[in-house]
Amino acid sequence: MGILFVAIGLFSIAGGAFDWNFFMEHSKAAFFTKILGSRTRARAFYIILGLGFIVFGILGLLGVIDFNS
Repeated sequence: MGILFVAIGLFSIAGGAFDWNFFMEHSKAAFFTKILGSRTRARAFYIILGLGFIVFGILGLLGVIDFNS
């Protein structure tokens, strides 16, 4: 389960950092673009979100977080 969170985090970071159109024009990303006021802010949000997923996944892999309960 931890590897899945790391993979999702890497995808989120890549989508924000490389400004992928298919990623940033998705309805959910467009919502955050509208809420945050610019695509640049939404990209930063997705990079930070990705980092959070990676940390969460690593903590799960290390056994600090128990995904089984």
